[in-house]
Amino acid sequence: MIYLSSSMHQQGDARVDRLSAILEHGIIPSYSDSKLHDLILAFAVARKWPEVISNAVDPGWVPTKMGGSGAPDDLDKGFATQVWLAVANDEESKISGRYLHHKEEMHCSHQATEIEIQEKFLAVCKEITGISFQ
Repeated sequence: MIYLSSSMHQQGDARVDRLSAILEHGIIPSYSDSKLHDLILAFAVARKWPEVISNAVDPGWVPTKMGGSGAPDDLDKGFATQVWLAVANDEESKISGRYLHHKEEMHCSHQATEIEIQEKFLAVCKEITGISFQ
């Protein structure tokens, strides 16, 4: 599993106790919050399903329609980590539970790695979708 996150997750607030209420009232979580939620899910999958490789990737601020033509990062490097994780057979690409930028493990918000937050997030996902994460 490859979850697309962003360094912007560092400004996010998990707000898992409010997430269902936010969505219920049509309020969209911020970009930073959503990228933190991606990380929380990636780490929860890695922890709960050890047989599945699950990582989150920050492609960088790349020149796309979303990033804009002035984005400073290299477009080719922006997708290289996802491709590497998806198709490589080397041992380094098979390690689960990481946050990566340009194939390097990066520091991430403590909120993403806290089991209590992960469990609350999964409970809210169940509340919203009716599907339990086993």
